[in-house]
Amino acid sequence: MKRRKFSPPQKLKILQEAESEGMLATCRKHKIAQSLFYRWKHQFDHKGIDGLSPSYYRIDPEVKALEQENDRLKKIVAKQVLEVKSEIKKKATRSIGAKGGHDQVQTDGSGSMAVHLGRCFS
Repeated sequence: MKRRKFSPPQKLKILQEAESEGMLATCRKHKIAQSLFYRWKHQFDHKGIDGLSPSYYRIDPEVKALEQENDRLKKIVAKQVLEVKSEIKKKATRSIGAKGGHDQVQTDGSGSMAVHLGRCFS
């Protein structure tokens, strides 16, 4: 079944008709639910004819542009952090390898490093 859309003047006409003929008869005649009728009545009582027009949540275009820019900058910063971590990791492995000892560099999943010195005291 195709969804029907009522314009604000149609909604107002149905509300006025319900006052004269009764709510149940009007709802049956126009094939609308009672809950929908009461929602329209509530909107009309609180905001007048403007309450009957559809209202959609719209994001300000400037705010949306700023959010997109923020996401783009976050991605750039994340890339740079990964590059810096990989450079530090490379330098750490080079400096340990140059010493010629039994030192090992271990990394966990988060990119943190730990140096374990493998020296024997005999």
